[in-house]
Amino acid sequence: AAGFVASEAEALDESEWSPEQREMVAPLASRGRVHNIFRTFLHAPEAFKAFLAYGGYVLSRRNSLPPRQREIVILRTGYLCRSGYEWTQHVPIGQAADLNDEEIARIKIGAEAPGWSGADKALLAACDELYRDQFISAPAWSALQAHFSDRQCIDLVLTVGQYVQVSMLLNTLGVQLDPGQSLDPDLSGIGD
Repeated sequence: AAGFVASEAEALDESEWSPEQREMVAPLASRGRVHNIFRTFLHAPEAFKAFLAYGGYVLSRRNSLPPRQREIVILRTGYLCRSGYEWTQHVPIGQAADLNDEEIARIKIGAEAPGWSGADKALLAACDELYRDQFISAPAWSALQAHFSDRQCIDLVLTVGQYVQVSMLLNTLGVQLDPGQSLDPDLSGIGD
């Protein structure tokens, strides 16, 4: 399993897609294989459309966080949520955004891990507060503003919120890893 498994909603096979679902998936399919997250979310087509639009913002250049910092936020949030699927999908995306293997390992520890820049440490601390308390304290906000614009700070909150929601869905639905992927041992055995 890729995380908690309350229920396992099967990823829809291509042979099961309605014409409407095929149309929704077409842009994803044109870029390669349609991942299990999307094939599972096809059970709720209207929500899937909205999910793609909002998720598309968070993962696009319209999100004012630079890709490396955005991936730190996504990976930390996925790890805090114990979402094996999310972590597995975003490790290579983080690597493509210039995170090295040591930094990815330190994301699991968080802001307390040695070696972070002040900016990265502020991002990780804000993720932890958002996950734990659902808001960023004044000291953590000040630490963020020492490195990031107001818009980037807002995009941080939006990114964490998006990936908490995604992780809740992935964990609850038991979305399985895609072929060829392996679950991080630190996230195995969850929900079994």
